[in-house]
Parts: sequence; C-alpha cells; structure tokens
Amino acid sequence: MKTIVTAFIYYLKVERQLSPNTLSGYQRDLTQAIEYFTEQGIDSWLNITSHHYRAYVARQHRKNLSGKTIQRQLSSLRRLYEYLIKDQQISHNPLKGVNAPKTGRKLPKAPDIEQLNQLLHNTDNDILHIRDCAMFELLYSSGLRLSELTGIDRIDLKLSDQQLRVLGKGSKERDVPIGKKAIQALQKWLAVRNNLAKADEQALFVSRFGTRITQRGVQQRLGKMAIEQGLPVHFHPHMLRHAFASHLLESSGDLRAVQELLGHADISTTQIYTHLNFQHLAEVYDKAHPRARKKK
Repeated sequence: MKTIVTAFIYYLKVERQLSPNTLSGYQRDLTQAIEYFTEQGIDSWLNITSHHYRAYVARQHRKNLSGKTIQRQLSSLRRLYEYLIKDQQISHNPLKGVNAPKTGRKLPKAPDIEQLNQLLHNTDNDILHIRDCAMFELLYSSGLRLSELTGIDRIDLKLSDQQLRVLGKGSKERDVPIGKKAIQALQKWLAVRNNLAKADEQALFVSRFGTRITQRGVQQRLGKMAIEQGLPVHFHPHMLRHAFASHLLESSGDLRAVQELLGHADISTTQIYTHLNFQHLAEVYDKAHPRARKKK
C-alpha cells in the first residue's frame, strides 16, 4: 500500500505539478488510511470495499473529526483510486456512494475596520516592525493566503504597476492589485530590506536571520503586534484575507471579482464570505425591491 502511495505522490508532483503543501496533505490523509486498514488486517488497496470505507468514515467521525476533514480525506482516497483505474490496476472506485457526515459551515471571523486601523497603525521604526507592517498591509490589501505571502520573491513585486504575482493553490499563478497603503508600507520595507536579508536571498520578506520568513513566523509576529496594539481578539493571517473579501463584497457585491482576486477555483468557496451585515442588505432591498421603493 505504501509503494502505491509513493508512486501516486510522485505522479501528482511530476504530472499534475501540485504544490508541496497539497502533496503533504495527500500523504497525510493516505498514511492515516493505511494505518487504519493495516489494523484491520487489510494489506492492499484492491481489497478494500465500500463497506470497509463506511466503517472507516464512522471511525473518523467517532474521533470527533469534522465532516469537512473527513470529506477531504475521502477526496484524497478518491484521487488515489482514479489513479489506479487510469493505471488499470483496478476497474472500479469503492468510494462511490461513500460520503462524509454533513457539518455546518463555520464562518471565519473578520475584524472590523476600526480593529484593522488599530492593528496597522504602527509608527515603530524598528526594522522588524517595518517588515511586519508591510506584510500585514499586503495581506489585507490583496487578500493573500499565508503560503502565498511567504512564497513571494522580489521579482514578483511590480510596484510601478501596483501589482503582485502570487503562486496559489494547485501552483496556479494570478496577478493581484496592491492598495496605496500597502505600497507605502512596501516602499518603506524595501528601503531597509537589504540591511536584514542575505545577499543571495530572493524572498521579499525575510526573518531576522536573513532568510525567507516561515508561515509560523508570520503567525507569531501578527499575534505579537495585535497584543502590542491592545486588540481584544486573537489575530491570525487568515482573518486579514477574510476581512479583505468581506469588506470588498460589502462595498461592491461583485462575487465573481472577489473570486478571481482570492484565487478560488470554485465560486462556492467564495460564497462563504457573503455574510454581509443586515444593514447593507436592507439598503440594497430598499433600493431594488419594487414593493420596498417609495413612490416619488
């Protein structure tokens, strides 16, 4: 079973050119399945039936895993069987008709404008604070994922065009605009970056050691800045991406445009950000609905 998974991961890396994070997720999901089925005395992917997979789903559910997590695990397994069918090692997919338990979609929390202004209002001229302000302004300005932020190289940044090229999920590139405040913060960071970065380092954002900053490093610095600015909520990078999407939708209502900016392959993923406040919805209703409009 492990040999097949190794070949499958290699196929995803070489043929599908999936990102390291995505490959790691596939490896993790499939390794967990191998451990379970080995305990059940099953040593081949070809001997697992739909009945076995329903038992696996039930076991995962008893472990209090969310429906979303179990669905992701089943998706990884489905892709494996599609690979085996394509390779003519098996004729059918035993996961057909096997579903994860449904779970309510949990809306991510978005900080309001006042909290964001409080977070980003930083006059400290310490080089790490200058870098942090540039990172967080960019996260909010362009709605980046954390992995996209840490993956940016100097060459990806086009300040003269107010544009940034990022590498998203599935190794898909997209160009995103950069707002005025983020450009100002980036210009300030670029003026001092070489005092911190190693000579051959290509990353836009570097750690105090002069090498590319890690995702964990960004998370820690954002939490530290939130505490320093006296904010009552625990900030994490995805909250800035969520704030970007929510505030843009509240202002424009253009779901398709926000989908493109976020780099979502499926618009249903973007729809989680559409929890507009009731006041905004009421205003739209009053302006648009024939029975709500007041006669002149």
